[in-house]
Amino acid sequence: MAEEKKYYGTGRRKSSVARVYVKEGKGQILVNGIPVEQYMPYATLVQNLKQPLVLSGTEGKFDVEAEVNGGGFTGQAEAVRLGIARALLEAGEDRKTLKVAGMLTRNPRVKERKKYGLKAARRAPQFSKR
Repeated sequence: MAEEKKYYGTGRRKSSVARVYVKEGKGQILVNGIPVEQYMPYATLVQNLKQPLVLSGTEGKFDVEAEVNGGGFTGQAEAVRLGIARALLEAGEDRKTLKVAGMLTRNPRVKERKKYGLKAARRAPQFSKR
C-alpha cells in the first residue's frame, strides 16, 4: 500500500510557529489535534485561517493538520494560514492567486523589547515639573 503524499509548510506570526501538513482528503482541519472550530474561540479567526483554501478553491479537497505553539489565538491563526498557503504551493496550487491576495507574505511585526528607564518599549515615565 502506497503512503499518501503530505505537503509541508511552516508559518510564523508574532511569537507563534505553526508546522502545517496538507494531504488530500475531505476538508478536515485539525489544530493541535483538535478540530479548528473548537480550538479557535472566534469564527473570524477560523475564516481567516481558511482563506488560502477558499482562494485556491481547494476547501473540500485537502485535510489540514497543524501543530502550533507560542503566542495567542490571533498569532496562531495567522501562522497556520501562512503554513497552509506554503503547503498548497508545494501541492502544486497556483502561486499567483495566493501571492496577489497576500497569503504568502510573512507579517514581520513582533513585540518590541522594553528598554531600561522606560515603562514599556517606548512609553516614558510621566513628566513632573515639581
